[in-house]
Amino acid sequence: MATTQHLSDPNATAQTVALFHNLGKLAGKHVLFGHQHATEYGHGWTADEAGDRSDVKSIIGAHPAIIGVDLNGLSNPPADVIARNKTALRKTIVNHYNRGGLTTLSWHFDNPVSGTGFYFKDSRSVATVAHIVPGGSHHELYKEILAHIADLAKTCVGADGTLAPMIFRPYHELDGDWFWWGAPHCSREDFIALWRFTVSYLRDTLGVHNFLYAFSPDCLFRTEAEFLDRYPGDEWVDMVGMDDYADFGRGGKYNVEAGVKKLRIVSDYAQKAGKLAAFTETGLESVADPAWWTDTLLPTLKADGLNLCYVLVWRNDITSPTHYYAPFPGHKSVPAFLKFRADGVPLFVDNIPPLYTE
Repeated sequence: MATTQHLSDPNATAQTVALFHNLGKLAGKHVLFGHQHATEYGHGWTADEAGDRSDVKSIIGAHPAIIGVDLNGLSNPPADVIARNKTALRKTIVNHYNRGGLTTLSWHFDNPVSGTGFYFKDSRSVATVAHIVPGGSHHELYKEILAHIADLAKTCVGADGTLAPMIFRPYHELDGDWFWWGAPHCSREDFIALWRFTVSYLRDTLGVHNFLYAFSPDCLFRTEAEFLDRYPGDEWVDMVGMDDYADFGRGGKYNVEAGVKKLRIVSDYAQKAGKLAAFTETGLESVADPAWWTDTLLPTLKADGLNLCYVLVWRNDITSPTHYYAPFPGHKSVPAFLKFRADGVPLFVDNIPPLYTE
């Protein structure tokens, strides 16, 4: 076990430092439960002015401890659209901070060079990373996009007058081939340069000091060396994690033992490096197995040797009859989810200790 934990930002706000240490203290005893877009929309609804609804709250009376939002809307749409998107994101983040919860920021970053979406498609995409790193043809545009992210971060002020700390998780699933920043579409050197520039520009140039930075590949690795293949270095990362749907029931296929083994690689490295570890994305679409919460996810979170600070399941689409990852009233997995909640290892926003004071 590492003797010390250290942040990537020596000037992090007091609340961000406290968050880092408190998440480290919780890991191994409890795991914060998270849900993507939990309070923005859910199965058959969109948020009202109060923004105090979630499918999870409709079942247990409390929101997830962690909510996930996405920065896609700041990637480079027209200025008026960016402004509206910032306002909506700010409200969501601040509301959850005021509840005592935590927000994690993913980034489905539309391709800034080709003008297409975030998926890599041979017919439309280009080798983008080389164009947005320092010296690249679109580097200045990239800096403008980062300035929007910085503006959001520096204007999320809670009711207590302090900035809301957040986990920023850019370039997730970087080992896969589906996103334009994936391993087949850029060199290792360019990816690491992109990560380091992103952190340094936000932190040192734009003055963002309320981010923890999370590195989270998909589940394609088998060893620590493979997990760290594109790792930018401990001084540029606060949290390590992985996204894994494939081992936890996607397409009806389960290999939970393999999934736990990968999580142990993540957790062990975090312990050695003085970092946090998390299960940054998972879930079973439609929660097709009603007992998935108690028979698959809960034993995973309680597996020996894991020190995870949170787990996040993916979103509940508004209109799709099948694309959802958390239960809602009337869903067949509600009884198991209630048992999952009652176990005490997963924490929700109503039973987490204070995260932002030492």
